[in-house]
Amino acid sequence: MRSLRILSTILLVTIMAACSTVPLTGRRQLSLANSDAIQQEAAQAYRQFLNDPKVTVVRSGSDLQRVRNVGGRIARAVETYLNQNGYAGKYNLQWEFNLIQSKDINAWAMPGGKVAVYTGLIPVAQTDAGLATVMGHEIAHAIARHAEERYSQMMGAQAIGGIVGAATGGSQAIGQLYGLGGQLALLKYGRSQETEADRLGLVFMAMAGYNPDNALTFWQRMASAKEGNGTPPEFLSTHPSDQTRISQIQKNLPEARRYYKP
Repeated sequence: MRSLRILSTILLVTIMAACSTVPLTGRRQLSLANSDAIQQEAAQAYRQFLNDPKVTVVRSGSDLQRVRNVGGRIARAVETYLNQNGYAGKYNLQWEFNLIQSKDINAWAMPGGKVAVYTGLIPVAQTDAGLATVMGHEIAHAIARHAEERYSQMMGAQAIGGIVGAATGGSQAIGQLYGLGGQLALLKYGRSQETEADRLGLVFMAMAGYNPDNALTFWQRMASAKEGNGTPPEFLSTHPSDQTRISQIQKNLPEARRYYKP
C-alpha cells in the first residue's frame, strides 16, 4: 500500500512537471512525450508516405505553386510570431508543403511542419484565403503540439514504468498516432484541440496577410461540400458541428483581425 502511494506521488509529480504552454492561447497541456523523437519519426513517416507507390505527388503546376506560396507565407508569419514571443529555439520547424493527387477533400500537418494538401480541396478552397484557412488550421495543430499532447495522454493511461521509458527515449509515437500505408490515417484530435486549432489558424492566416473574415465563407462552402458528399470529409470527422464551428469563429474573428495587415 505504501509503495502504491509512493508510485502515485511520483506519477502525479511527473505529470505536473511535464506541462507546456500553447503559444498565443496560453493553455497548459500535458507534455510527457519526447518532441524531438516524435518530430524525427514524423519526418520519416512523411517521406514514407510521399514515396508510397499508391500515392501520387503533384510535381508541378499552378495548384502546387499556390499551396507552397500560401504555406510559405503562413510559415514565415508563424516563425516571426514565435521568435517575437519567447518561443525562439523551442521549435525546430523544417517546413515542407506537398500537393497530393486525390479527390478527397483533405489536408493535414505533422509535427515539425510537414504538410500535405489534397487536390480535392482546391475547388472548395477556391481562393488563396480559403486555402490559407485550412492550412492555417492544420499548421496550428503542429504549433500547438497537439500530436505530442495526444500521445502524452496515451502515455498517461499506461503503467508508470511504461510512461517513464517512453518519456525519456524515442518511442514509436507516429506509428501509434497515425496509421501508415497507402493513405496516411489522420490523428483523431479532441474537439477542444480542433477548436483551438481553428482559433490559432485564424490568427496565423491573418499574420500571413489573408483576411480572416474569409474563413467564414470557406467553412460554409465546406459544409455544403460535406452535404453533397453525403459523408463528412475525412479531416472533419472529429471536428465540431458546422453551426458550432462557425459560431465560434465569429467570436474569434475580432482577435484575429488585430493581426491582419493588408
